[in-house]
Amino acid sequence: MPEHTHIPRVAIVLLSYNSLPLVQKFLPLILETTPCDENHVVWLVDNASTDGTGEWVKANLPEVKIYTIKTNHGFTGGYSESLPHIPAKNYVLISSDIEVTPGWLEPGLELLESNSNVAAVQPKIMSFDRRDEFEYAGAAGGFIDFLGFPFCRGRLVNSVEKDRGQYNDSIEIFWASGACLFIKADLYHRSGGLDNDFFAHMEEIDLAWRLKNMGYKIMYQPKSKIFHMGGYVIQYGSPAKIFRNHRNNLIMLLKNGTGSKLWWKIPLRFGLDYIAFIKMLFDGNPKASFAVVKAHWQFLTMLPKWLKKREDVQELAIKNPNRYGICHKSLVFQFFALGKKTFPELKWDPAKQRC
Repeated sequence: MPEHTHIPRVAIVLLSYNSLPLVQKFLPLILETTPCDENHVVWLVDNASTDGTGEWVKANLPEVKIYTIKTNHGFTGGYSESLPHIPAKNYVLISSDIEVTPGWLEPGLELLESNSNVAAVQPKIMSFDRRDEFEYAGAAGGFIDFLGFPFCRGRLVNSVEKDRGQYNDSIEIFWASGACLFIKADLYHRSGGLDNDFFAHMEEIDLAWRLKNMGYKIMYQPKSKIFHMGGYVIQYGSPAKIFRNHRNNLIMLLKNGTGSKLWWKIPLRFGLDYIAFIKMLFDGNPKASFAVVKAHWQFLTMLPKWLKKREDVQELAIKNPNRYGICHKSLVFQFFALGKKTFPELKWDPAKQRC
């Protein structure tokens, strides 16, 4: 790229696959709340849609730039193909099922730009259907336990809290939701971006863990507020989602976890997954249960590939990575055995690494 080419401050990149009704509903709101000048550019990545999404945007929202992909390679593939062609200092990666609110953009960007050590920022994510509740995918910022199980302030497992202002503090977190992700463009590319083998689910946690291993921070900004429909492409609880969550979580743990502890963590994870398998069978959901078996099979049969990815990721890691946000007790035990359903009940201070 020529040196004189202007690099925008931010590119808001909306990825869409056959979601024309959502684009028609939510993309105009993004334009209404964005300056849309040379420093703030809105892009639509049309991920091989067949419903006329690109054509509609071109005809009705000419200020939006369009990048068209001929073959759908999933959530991760859509970004990995398009972002190298989208110049910006910062990205806001946003799903088509996101409703933004007035003033959502600037607080997230200001926090992202406030410190060179901040790599990414997540806004407050609320449920589109239940407006006073946090949304499952991100809520008020993501964390993981020592076995790689993700959870959020505002959501433990399937228990979601109402927003009473209890998470209106801007804090460091472990991972930021891919539903609406503020991230520095150079760090996105330097870290390798979203892993294409994930296709969808857990890919943002994997990216965040990589950035943490490189020594960077992930932050939560409650002054940026959005609403997320959730489960639009792959429904929550569906066999496809269960497969990708279980498989991708194991890949993520192998790629990013401390090597000296993986010899016992991964077998333990297999055991806990098979407890979930048995529960799904007894609940009368055999398709979902066998999605777990499929996930394990693909993880094991492709193990050399995942180990090679680990080598590549570990080359990026610094000697003393940022482990802020890893809970050193089991979320599964806390939730299912002790009945702790909300984040405050964990009585855990992430800064002290105690649960």
